[in-house]
Amino acid sequence: MDLTIPRLLGRQFVVGAVLAATLWGVYGTTAGYSALLGSLACVVPNTFLGLRLMAPRSDAKALLRAAWIGELIKLALTVLMFTLVFTQVEPLSAAALFAGFIVTQLVVFSGLLMRGDVTTKSENTNGS
Repeated sequence: MDLTIPRLLGRQFVVGAVLAATLWGVYGTTAGYSALLGSLACVVPNTFLGLRLMAPRSDAKALLRAAWIGELIKLALTVLMFTLVFTQVEPLSAAALFAGFIVTQLVVFSGLLMRGDVTTKSENTNGS
């Protein structure tokens, strides 16, 4: 299973949209758009970082520097997005907002786990 950056971002967006639609149907409009905003507060900064990491680099040191700077800007974008949501959106369901953010962020970890599982399986197959 190849989990490239665009695929992972796409999966994050889909998971966030499905969660938002589910909460919208079960708890109403406020929960739905709150979850969607939480999801976007995760996907948008991750997209910025992904674009930085995908840009061609001359060496490993340049890639490491790009990753550090990208992570700092990603953090700043996340804080900015949450600040905008909390100050500009009313009514807001904080529980749905954070659920959207957390569930969307967990897609990254599940992708890493799946990637590690694929590596382990291929190593076991090659080692047999």
